[in-house]
Amino acid sequence: MPATALPPPQARLLLDSAALIANWQDFARAVGAATCGAAIKADGYGLGAREALLRLAAAGCRTFYVAHWQEVPALLPLPDGVTLSVLHGVTAGELPAALTLPARPVLVTPNQVALWRQTGRPCEAMVDSGMNRLGLAPAETAEVLAGMEVAVLHSHLACADNPAHPLNERQRACFAEVTARVPAGAYALANSAGIALGAAFHLDLVRPGIGLFGGGLMPDGRVSRTVARMQARIIQLRDVPAGDTVGYAAAFVATRPSRIATVALGYADGYARGLSGVGYADVAGVRCPAAGRISMDLSAFDVTDAPALAEGDWIDIPFPPETMASLSGRTSYELLVALGQRFERVWA
Repeated sequence: MPATALPPPQARLLLDSAALIANWQDFARAVGAATCGAAIKADGYGLGAREALLRLAAAGCRTFYVAHWQEVPALLPLPDGVTLSVLHGVTAGELPAALTLPARPVLVTPNQVALWRQTGRPCEAMVDSGMNRLGLAPAETAEVLAGMEVAVLHSHLACADNPAHPLNERQRACFAEVTARVPAGAYALANSAGIALGAAFHLDLVRPGIGLFGGGLMPDGRVSRTVARMQARIIQLRDVPAGDTVGYAAAFVATRPSRIATVALGYADGYARGLSGVGYADVAGVRCPAAGRISMDLSAFDVTDAPALAEGDWIDIPFPPETMASLSGRTSYELLVALGQRFERVWA
């Protein structure tokens, strides 16, 4: 018996290829002769890693990064000339898969280096220049990597989004001391925010991530172009008398006779609960505030002032990450990577 076709999702992400590419091109221009790669971990910061890779590769990006080996198969086959690397290195349990997949580990511990050394293959490696997270200790890096073919030697900035923080320069100087002793095909330090710190941080390769997908600032100080906006179907329209409440905890009280649209979108989809009462929909240019609590699967919007709507209509729900972060009390990183799998992702 043939499987019953599923109806289409009731919420979708409309994804702007031109904005994604323009963000990457701005980073690439800012770093001059340095190679501009792309971090597409966490499913392209929630927007779709495979589609992002294909679009960025077509625009000229050749160097991509994910966090885990489990992220690699969904990106295959890689376009010609593209390299893919795994930022968390490789463990003994991951080694069989790593030897069959077309990706390189970024080795982060001496044990990982020893494990990969047995393969005789090129690697990348991470130096911990001051974050105290992943990476080889600066003093041990030259000895640990001796005799290895290191395609790229990396470090990672802890405070790049605060240009005045003294740790930025301390990390740059620490990494410079290591690079003077450790031969590698390229040296990389800067993420999206690090690129704005200037040429001294660009080195040979940069790894923008969040800035490609609409979060954070571009090198010239502009907010990154928004890549994703939401649409959701109206499940029900309701006329609510003045004085009545809407949603959990009766958090919204109608101050006038109100028209309320309940849509198929909630915090299970990544529309954060922190947007309760402060998020908004856009109906033909009319801003329609969220009415009460965002629940798991549903959100309500006050569409009283909007043009006529009907059940089943789609409404736009803007999602500029930095604006939503400010409203919700979360970071743009959290908001983007929380976008759920119930969305239909539509690239244009």
